[in-house]
Amino acid sequence: MAENVVGLTVHKVVEPDADPDAINAKARAEGDTPGKHTHTTVDAPHVESQLGSEKPVLDYEVYPPPTEEERKTLRKVYDSIPIAAWSLCFVELAERASYYGVKAVFNNYMQFPLPAGGPGTGAIDRSHPNSHAGALNLGLQTASALGLLFTFLAYVIPIFGAWIADTKIGRYRAIVYGVLVGGVAHVIMVGGAAPALLQAGKGVAPFLISFFLLAIGAGIFKPNVAPTIIDQYKYQREYTKVLKSGEKVLVDPETTVSHIMLIFYAFVNVGAFFSIAIVYIEKYHSFWLAFLVPGIVYFLLPVLLAAMYKRTVRKPPQGSDLVRFCKISISALKASKGNIFSKQFWHRVKPSVLAEGGVHVSYSEKDVDDTRRTWEAVQIFLYIPIWILNDGGVGNVQSNQGAAMTSNGAPNDLLSNFNPLVIIVFSPLMAQIVYPFLERRKIKFGRISRMTFGFILAIISGVIGAIVQYRVYETSPCGYNASTCDDVSPISIWWQIPNVALGAMSEIFVNVTSYELAYARAPEHMRATVVALFLFMTALSSALGEILVPAINDPTLVWAWAAPAIALFVQTILFWWRHRNVNDDVFMTYEEDYQDLTGEKEKVEKEGK
Repeated sequence: MAENVVGLTVHKVVEPDADPDAINAKARAEGDTPGKHTHTTVDAPHVESQLGSEKPVLDYEVYPPPTEEERKTLRKVYDSIPIAAWSLCFVELAERASYYGVKAVFNNYMQFPLPAGGPGTGAIDRSHPNSHAGALNLGLQTASALGLLFTFLAYVIPIFGAWIADTKIGRYRAIVYGVLVGGVAHVIMVGGAAPALLQAGKGVAPFLISFFLLAIGAGIFKPNVAPTIIDQYKYQREYTKVLKSGEKVLVDPETTVSHIMLIFYAFVNVGAFFSIAIVYIEKYHSFWLAFLVPGIVYFLLPVLLAAMYKRTVRKPPQGSDLVRFCKISISALKASKGNIFSKQFWHRVKPSVLAEGGVHVSYSEKDVDDTRRTWEAVQIFLYIPIWILNDGGVGNVQSNQGAAMTSNGAPNDLLSNFNPLVIIVFSPLMAQIVYPFLERRKIKFGRISRMTFGFILAIISGVIGAIVQYRVYETSPCGYNASTCDDVSPISIWWQIPNVALGAMSEIFVNVTSYELAYARAPEHMRATVVALFLFMTALSSALGEILVPAINDPTLVWAWAAPAIALFVQTILFWWRHRNVNDDVFMTYEEDYQDLTGEKEKVEKEGK
């Protein structure tokens, strides 16, 4: 350990505390200014740290930085995961269990009428096991349009939820507000599915009210959870340590954030897997119970948040970097005369460059690089909408396809909700076996490589979906009108598994990596906003799906699968060609890196005089 700190000034690390208010109270009791402590060390200048802030003072004795040789040769490992991060993953699990639980039955609830011979709750007549549940009888296109609208809203509203969290109320409080709105939605949804209302044909109004409220609650909640979870990992810098085995390893922030996001995404899908039980409840019991059970899980959220309140790092709003981000972007656009492809696009607005011309600005070199890195992340996110269309198909084509196949008593939307199970199994496999194996073999599987591989899996998934749809048409008693046929194709619904499994596996490579990029490349006070921009890509995909709704009908459903797969194939080639350099780009940047560069430049200039 000593070899790593020779010649370095050793400072005492001050980590952000979970409760800034408690620190300020303690400071007052000790006669200090709240929020500020001064630490000094032998042979070192005094070091000032804002307790409760996001910038810890570095302790090179506890966290010895690697040498260049060690950075190249040591095996990279992830850091320990704080208990507060695990608890927030459980919060996400409960919220997603409720969200996906009710969303899983939306299509049948909206598309089909109350089943003939059923109990009037939306459940089927058990003597007809191949039939499906229904309630509002709005039809395929209306159900698809509303389903896409719900997804669109749930992923557009996060932009507002992120902005208000970053600038006004803080991410933790935004999570709480989202939970409250979602709770009201669940209560209305359960009441609106009462058998008396459904049988009287009056279920549409309460459903739509709860529908919109749930989208709003999810939109406020969702963009703030992932950044808050990563915030619990405090020392986001690389350092070396010696394992019990005697092996010296490099504790790597990118590996750690990737590991945290794999855990987070696995928890998301443990919650989503809850939908498997819900589709059986809707088919064999009722819609009101199918909405109630996710609601019960949802109301665990306040308990979980309260239990870990004091141990959670809750960063207060400090004003979003959005204004500065926009100012730098506009300045760069003006300086390059609108040429966004200019190699000097960002160079011209660097403070050091402007200072040479006598122009002084309030932002820093890091601010310019953060803006550049954020826009590069946003460019990468723009490839996601087409990919999403290949993960489960456009609109409700997957559950519609299942309804035209032999189910032998299984719900028609069962397989479309099998996606989480694949992710639950595959995520630990990647985190504990595959990625460590690649690291030991020194095989680099960078960010863009991972996303490209995910796109390829989704292409294959879309092709399989098209082939299965073609076979359904060819074997259905009604031929190319299979969706409205009273009888079904003899092809088993379980043939949807390859399509579902490949789409699910692609998410681990695309979504998890996107979360990493959104957090690591964003300015400190824009992280929720950039995560929201990533989530907004799902909204764009839904908007694109809305455009394609007229084509989601017999006899053209094969193209509802094939066309997105072809588009993604072309896009993947362009994606790799344009962004493969990001594989080697630095994962996170730090203010002192730019201060060191500025200091070196000033030193060179003085020596040259």
